Amino acid sequence: MNNLKILTLQSSIVWENKEKNRSHFFALADEKATDADVVIFPEMFSTGFSMNTKLAETMTGKTISLLKDFSAKTHTLILTSLIIEENKKFYNRLVAVFPDGKISYYNKRHLFSFAGENNFYSAGQEQLLVEWQGWTIMPLVCYDLRFPVWSRNTMDYDLLVYVANWPERRRFAWQSLLIARAIENQCFVAGVNRIGEDNNTVTHSGDTMVLNPFGEKISQTKPFEENAELVTLHYQELTGFRQKFNFLADRDFFRIGK
Repeated sequence: MNNLKILTLQSSIVWENKEKNRSHFFALADEKATDADVVIFPEMFSTGFSMNTKLAETMTGKTISLLKDFSAKTHTLILTSLIIEENKKFYNRLVAVFPDGKISYYNKRHLFSFAGENNFYSAGQEQLLVEWQGWTIMPLVCYDLRFPVWSRNTMDYDLLVYVANWPERRRFAWQSLLIARAIENQCFVAGVNRIGEDNNTVTHSGDTMVLNPFGEKISQTKPFEENAELVTLHYQELTGFRQKFNFLADRDFFRIGK
């Protein structure tokens, strides 16, 4: 099995300015993306964590079109989320964009009621597994991190990804929960977060990190600093660890109500 190279993008987001954000993030990724297999942008990378549904696009909108172009140009899988309108409902939708133009998506299930996200967006009901380069990836969004049952590795995925706008004031929880998800699910974990202050005066430290199945940090991205970091995930490390410590064999299987 091939190793997987993931590119994490940690940057500030200009509040509700899609043109500037798209231009900036694509430029940030451009130099290293051709060496990557997967490129991961933060949550709502084009707008910031906004409740302004007037910013919503469709699945044939400009942001999706540009993501498809970038994916095709770099031959990478792209993971991020944006505000999508569909059937008169609004979603914080994670999109998985493939080089051939295919798109899979996941609507964020756990809406951040503390900030009123649930008053503007509809919750998703279905998890998403993405198959890419022989790896199985489960992508989730920000607040989902706090709910281990939803993240539980009952489907034998290899990599768990969280795209986020996670505030600095709760950075200890962000770091601790990412470590916990890696350990309990015996998988690689990538948590990709923004930096900077949004229009609600919420500061973000980033703390983007990639963890191995031991829960050890294997990335070098520093908090509060813009960075595009390429990290190689070694499949042999994953399989070797699971063979030696087969804790997943004792996991619980369950069904989640809707």
